[in-house]
Amino acid sequence: MKKGYRELLDEANAEIEVVSPEEAAGLLEDEDTIFVDLRDPREIERDGGIPGAKHVTRGMLEFWIDPESPYHKPFFASGKSFVFFCAGGWRSALATKTAQDMGLSPVKHILGGYTAWKAAGLPVAPGDKKK
Repeated sequence: MKKGYRELLDEANAEIEVVSPEEAAGLLEDEDTIFVDLRDPREIERDGGIPGAKHVTRGMLEFWIDPESPYHKPFFASGKSFVFFCAGGWRSALATKTAQDMGLSPVKHILGGYTAWKAAGLPVAPGDKKK
Protein backbone atom coordinates (compact mmCIF):
# COMPACT_ATOMS: atom_id res chain seq x y z
CA MET A 1 0.00 0.00 0.00
CA LYS A 2 1.45 3.37 -1.00
CA LYS A 3 -0.54 5.43 1.50
CA GLY A 4 -2.68 4.40 4.39
CA TYR A 5 -5.61 6.35 5.79
CA ARG A 6 -3.47 7.97 8.52
CA GLU A 7 -1.10 9.46 5.96
CA LEU A 8 -4.04 10.69 3.89
CA LEU A 9 -5.55 12.29 7.00
CA ASP A 10 -2.25 13.91 7.98
CA GLU A 11 -1.85 15.34 4.48
CA ALA A 12 -5.43 16.63 4.42
CA ASN A 13 -5.22 18.23 7.87
CA ALA A 14 -1.97 19.98 6.88
CA GLU A 15 -3.72 21.69 3.96
CA ILE A 16 -7.21 22.50 5.22
CA GLU A 17 -8.73 24.77 7.82
CA VAL A 18 -9.77 22.93 10.96
CA VAL A 19 -12.09 24.50 13.54
CA SER A 20 -13.08 23.43 17.02
CA PRO A 21 -16.72 22.60 17.69
CA GLU A 22 -17.02 25.87 19.64
CA GLU A 23 -15.58 27.90 16.75
CA ALA A 24 -17.96 26.16 14.36
CA ALA A 25 -20.91 26.83 16.67
CA GLY A 26 -20.16 30.54 16.32
CA LEU A 27 -20.98 30.17 12.62
CA LEU A 28 -24.26 28.34 13.12
CA GLU A 29 -26.41 31.48 12.80
CA ASP A 30 -24.31 32.94 9.96
CA GLU A 31 -26.49 33.03 6.84
CA ASP A 32 -23.35 32.87 4.70
CA THR A 33 -22.22 29.53 6.16
CA ILE A 34 -23.59 26.12 5.24
CA PHE A 35 -22.93 23.12 7.49
CA VAL A 36 -22.52 19.87 5.55
CA ASP A 37 -23.15 16.55 7.31
CA LEU A 38 -21.28 13.73 5.57
CA ARG A 39 -22.56 10.91 7.75
CA ASP A 40 -24.58 7.95 6.57
CA PRO A 41 -28.37 8.47 6.83
CA ARG A 42 -28.56 5.76 9.51
CA GLU A 43 -26.10 7.71 11.68
CA ILE A 44 -28.27 10.81 11.44
CA GLU A 45 -31.45 8.86 12.19
CA ARG A 46 -29.82 7.30 15.24
CA ASP A 47 -27.78 10.21 16.61
CA GLY A 48 -29.39 13.40 15.33
CA GLY A 49 -27.40 16.22 13.80
CA ILE A 50 -26.40 19.85 13.79
CA PRO A 51 -29.51 22.00 13.26
CA GLY A 52 -29.90 23.23 9.69
CA ALA A 53 -27.06 21.13 8.24
CA LYS A 54 -27.34 19.87 4.67
CA HIS A 55 -26.92 16.13 4.34
CA VAL A 56 -24.46 14.97 1.67
CA THR A 57 -23.33 11.38 1.74
CA ARG A 58 -19.56 11.19 1.35
CA GLY A 59 -19.88 9.03 -1.75
CA MET A 60 -21.78 11.73 -3.69
CA LEU A 61 -19.80 14.80 -2.59
CA GLU A 62 -17.72 15.31 -5.74
CA PHE A 63 -20.76 14.85 -7.97
CA TRP A 64 -22.86 17.31 -5.95
CA ILE A 65 -20.09 19.97 -5.92
CA ASP A 66 -19.25 19.88 -9.65
CA PRO A 67 -21.60 22.16 -11.64
CA GLU A 68 -20.94 20.00 -14.73
CA SER A 69 -22.31 16.91 -12.99
CA PRO A 70 -25.91 15.84 -13.55
CA TYR A 71 -26.10 15.48 -9.75
CA HIS A 72 -24.92 19.03 -8.95
CA LYS A 73 -26.63 20.70 -5.97
CA PRO A 74 -27.03 24.47 -6.40
CA PHE A 75 -26.21 25.26 -2.77
CA PHE A 76 -22.60 24.34 -3.56
CA ALA A 77 -22.54 27.19 -6.12
CA SER A 78 -23.96 29.71 -3.64
CA GLY A 79 -20.69 31.48 -2.89
CA LYS A 80 -21.14 30.73 0.80
CA SER A 81 -18.67 29.21 3.27
CA PHE A 82 -18.88 25.51 4.10
CA VAL A 83 -18.25 23.63 7.34
CA PHE A 84 -17.98 19.88 6.82
CA PHE A 85 -18.41 17.31 9.57
CA CYS A 86 -18.82 13.58 10.06
CA ALA A 87 -18.92 11.47 13.20
CA GLY A 88 -15.27 11.73 14.23
CA GLY A 89 -13.57 14.08 11.78
CA TRP A 90 -11.90 11.57 9.45
CA ARG A 91 -14.35 11.59 6.56
CA SER A 92 -14.80 15.34 6.87
CA ALA A 93 -11.05 16.01 6.76
CA LEU A 94 -10.75 14.05 3.51
CA ALA A 95 -13.94 15.61 2.12
CA THR A 96 -12.77 19.12 2.97
CA LYS A 97 -9.47 18.48 1.19
CA THR A 98 -11.31 17.12 -1.84
CA ALA A 99 -13.73 20.06 -1.93
CA GLN A 100 -10.84 22.49 -1.62
CA ASP A 101 -8.94 20.70 -4.41
CA MET A 102 -12.06 21.03 -6.58
CA GLY A 103 -12.07 24.80 -6.00
CA LEU A 104 -14.84 25.09 -3.43
CA SER A 105 -13.91 27.90 -1.08
CA PRO A 106 -13.92 28.70 1.73
CA VAL A 107 -14.20 25.27 3.33
CA LYS A 108 -13.27 23.92 6.76
CA HIS A 109 -14.08 20.96 8.95
CA ILE A 110 -14.90 20.37 12.60
CA LEU A 111 -12.13 18.78 14.64
CA GLY A 112 -13.54 15.63 16.24
CA GLY A 113 -16.73 15.85 14.17
CA TYR A 114 -20.24 15.48 15.49
CA THR A 115 -19.01 13.41 18.44
CA ALA A 116 -16.95 16.37 19.67
CA TRP A 117 -19.85 18.75 18.91
CA LYS A 118 -22.20 16.72 21.12
CA ALA A 119 -19.57 16.31 23.87
CA ALA A 120 -19.22 20.12 23.96
CA GLY A 121 -22.95 20.41 24.69
CA LEU A 122 -23.70 22.29 21.47
CA PRO A 123 -27.14 22.37 19.79
CA VAL A 124 -28.39 19.06 18.41
CA ALA A 125 -31.43 18.34 16.24
CA PRO A 126 -33.01 14.98 17.05
CA GLY A 127 -32.75 12.11 14.60
CA ASP A 128 -35.72 10.40 13.06
CA LYS A 129 -35.35 6.93 14.54
CA LYS A 130 -37.18 4.30 12.54
CA LYS A 131 -39.28 1.89 14.56
